[in-house]
Amino acid sequence: MIPVRTGYEGVALVAPFTVPYERYSIRNAQWFAAQALRGLLKEASLDKSQVDGISLSSFLLRPDTVVGLTQQLGLSPRWMDDVPTGGASGVMALRRAARAVQCGDADIIACIGADTNHVESFRQGLANFSSFARDATYPYGAGGPNSMFALITDNYMRQFGATRTDFGRIAVSQRANAALNPNAMLRKPMSLDDYMRARPIAEPIHLLDCVMPCAGAEGFLVMREERAEALSLPHVKLRGAIERHNAYVEDPVMIRGGWLRDRDELYAQAGISPGHIDVVHTYDDYPVIVLMQFEGLGLCDLGGGPAFVRENTFTHDGTVPHNTSGGQLSAGQAGAAGGFLGLTETIRQLLGVAGERQVRDARWGLVSGFGIVNFDRCVCTGAVILERAQ
Repeated sequence: MIPVRTGYEGVALVAPFTVPYERYSIRNAQWFAAQALRGLLKEASLDKSQVDGISLSSFLLRPDTVVGLTQQLGLSPRWMDDVPTGGASGVMALRRAARAVQCGDADIIACIGADTNHVESFRQGLANFSSFARDATYPYGAGGPNSMFALITDNYMRQFGATRTDFGRIAVSQRANAALNPNAMLRKPMSLDDYMRARPIAEPIHLLDCVMPCAGAEGFLVMREERAEALSLPHVKLRGAIERHNAYVEDPVMIRGGWLRDRDELYAQAGISPGHIDVVHTYDDYPVIVLMQFEGLGLCDLGGGPAFVRENTFTHDGTVPHNTSGGQLSAGQAGAAGGFLGLTETIRQLLGVAGERQVRDARWGLVSGFGIVNFDRCVCTGAVILERAQ
């Protein structure tokens, strides 16, 4: 039986903003967060005194904290959140901000994911990311996400018959979408042959299965619909949201995520079914995770991901438009901002401002998040459904 919970009626998302990505930067995460806030205020024609809530996700903000950042930014919020869930941080930041504006704890909340990428930041981030994962892998000469996702990918291939060609279809379609995104780091055309010829990194992971770390930020504002209307701000509506942590602990290696447990509630909140969705954005640090989200979100059956990718194009003008910005595989992974990329792109699609990659007549958008890998699984999963304001 689907649990009955209070819905997300009356919550609006406005002013999607991207701080342009850079391959490397000597600036810190705080600088990128500040640029995101500045951009959000400009997009919405607001003064920062009107923003009374902030939610921030960043891998590299430490040793600073979000509350410390409020002083640097000159904010005086009455609501604040630090969301440490990696690729799930965007949808979870939205879910919690939505509840805050619904109950009046804040009127306008800035949700931001921001990180930098200098020469040493990725290595340092890995060393301090998770002591559990580090201690489980380093003694065996493996470290970092490539080896962990190689384990997950190999297990999925053995379980469900997926091939590298299936994963390649995801990467190639996202590169085609990225060609129409001026902010994407990787826009050079890529064929399936290019994908298959890429050098191995940690079998079965090859180079084009891996995201490119970069610096940048993503953000959006959350407020009540009547506030957005009073400010004459184009907006989209939040219609459903779920999150789950450490689901299916009985699986020896991850083959499914928490979406599977909560998706009926998600669609019930929105009053739709998977067939209504016009554009899908999944967290895509590696292609195998995309297939797990297709399955977990009910776009196909468990284990049906390989067949699903063989049957659809996933381009902005094809069947099942997916990661129309290029996703992290081609736009780049700006640290924790990667967990916000699907949201800012979905808001643009539903507002009809996605330019050459615009999905025709997009009304319903589905965004899923997936984060914090611990050796053999990611432990944070979430998803939201957004609707174009009529």
